[in-house]
Amino acid sequence: MDVLDELLAGTRAQDGVFNLTILDLPWALEIRDEAPLALAILVRGSGWLARDGLEPLRMEQGDVAIVTGPEPYVVSDSLSTAPQLRIHPGGICEPLPGAPIDYSARLGVRTYGARKSGEVMVASGTYQVAGDVNRRLITALPPVLVVPAAEVAGSVMDMITSEIQRDAPGQQSVLDRWLDLALITTLRAWFARPDSHAPGWYQAQTDPVAGTALRLLHEDPAYPWNVTELADRVGISRASLARRFSAVVGEAPMSYLTGWRITLAADQLRSTRDTVETIARRVGYANAFALSVAFKRVRGVTPTAHRRAA
Repeated sequence: MDVLDELLAGTRAQDGVFNLTILDLPWALEIRDEAPLALAILVRGSGWLARDGLEPLRMEQGDVAIVTGPEPYVVSDSLSTAPQLRIHPGGICEPLPGAPIDYSARLGVRTYGARKSGEVMVASGTYQVAGDVNRRLITALPPVLVVPAAEVAGSVMDMITSEIQRDAPGQQSVLDRWLDLALITTLRAWFARPDSHAPGWYQAQTDPVAGTALRLLHEDPAYPWNVTELADRVGISRASLARRFSAVVGEAPMSYLTGWRITLAADQLRSTRDTVETIARRVGYANAFALSVAFKRVRGVTPTAHRRAA
């Protein structure tokens, strides 16, 4: 079981919203899509990505940014340039006061801005993320990250301009799958960078001890694991497993398992009508009471309250 695969399994584009914005210098685009997870690709030109409270990040042609959280951000040629266009939820584009008079709200299918041969081209796409498993991935990411063009799959990114502007049958499905592939390749490139501070569960996957233990826990989280049996399955002493797992992942094996079980239960409480008893047994607890005690200790609310809030 690849942990990243499992976290990405539910983080997939479904009716993803895409925009291709074409601008001339000086340029600035404000994106207020309110999405929990979004991609921005500087297809043509270079500039900056800025967000309140964060250090601006430089973007060169072909670079890909992943943005988490609903707060707006600005992509521009200079930090002093005022936005000329604003992208709203649903891909609605609004020309702002001071924008050149030839900036139209729409140039074609999913395309906005100036002339089609403009100096700058920014592509953006959004995800609607639902579920606690998916949020586990998002919380492992910084609010904004930028991956250089040389580190992402060029052939994947090269498809974007032609695909966004097409209006062929099944095009939304094509774009959704492209967005999935773009996200995965960008995340892999980001986590591989030494300065990414990749989460422990990602780093552990290449560790012969912690990685093996992690895969076992994810393959069968409902199994009545204990450190002794887990160590036997890995082929190492209990003390050595506990020490190595904690050093790489950042927490003890059973603590990690508890957190993962509660995450799975939280997702099922939101997405199914199954009883708490059924969900408890499915994720590794003897009964509803045992799950409720663990759930409240970790989340601060009971499973029933969590479901009601959802």
